[in-house]
Amino acid sequence: MAHGGHSHDHGTTNQTALKWSFILITVFMVVEVIGGLWTNSLALLSDAGHMLSDSAALGLSFAAIWYGSRSATSSKTYGYRRFEVLAAFINGLALLVIAVYIMYEGIQRLMDPPSVISTGMLIVAAIGLIVNIIVARILHSGHNHENLNVRSAFLHVLGDLLGSVGAITAAILIMLFGWSLADPIASMLVAVLVFISGLRVLRDSVHVLMEGTPEDINTKQVKEDLLTIEHVKDIHDLHVWSITSDFPALSCHLVVEEGTSQQEALKNANELLHREYGIHHTTIQIDMENRDICEDTICN
Repeated sequence: MAHGGHSHDHGTTNQTALKWSFILITVFMVVEVIGGLWTNSLALLSDAGHMLSDSAALGLSFAAIWYGSRSATSSKTYGYRRFEVLAAFINGLALLVIAVYIMYEGIQRLMDPPSVISTGMLIVAAIGLIVNIIVARILHSGHNHENLNVRSAFLHVLGDLLGSVGAITAAILIMLFGWSLADPIASMLVAVLVFISGLRVLRDSVHVLMEGTPEDINTKQVKEDLLTIEHVKDIHDLHVWSITSDFPALSCHLVVEEGTSQQEALKNANELLHREYGIHHTTIQIDMENRDICEDTICN
């Protein structure tokens, strides 16, 4: 039986990006709340609400990377790596709640559109757009695209950036044409985008929590590739899952011909999995042909 593994740790880069993003978002969130109350703009207030979610998400993401780097213990043999996935799940739920609330408020304002100070709304929204572009660039520069938690934080900010664009558009329409319905309509369009982002983050985090096979790995192809190894006759009880979004793991039974070197078979299998699939953490049991341990036990 073989055990092996390592992960490509981008934690330091991600932590720095998340820290500065958190500071910028939190500071401007306060500005946007004040601006939304001053101008009576739902688009700004909904964007501020989304930024509150962003702030919480970024803080949670930062904590998740730090907490997830803690060493394993006898009771938590994988350490706290899964905290990243739990945080992403919470982030996804937060996005859905924010989206539903924005949609509800937008519907209320469609029926009774209030007056909005469009000039102030435009200024605040424009500043918000600049802040969100800066934060998006910071996150993208430190962005490990396989890290589910950093990706969820990036989606939060991307949705907020689109919210700023919507608020700017609404402000211009109100300024030029006096069309007050532009404010709730812009906020509702943002709500749809936020809801979609939330669903994606939830889907990906639940997939990891349910021990689903990583989307970029085909277990049928893995089995076929392992069968090309010399002296390997069969593969069974094959499982591929993710400890976290960027830490795949595999376990299986490798049936080899009588007299085959177990160490050589393990070496070849691990090299193939490392090279072709980026799987570095494996648990492989060698069974000799005609003496399969699974004949007397349930393996699946």
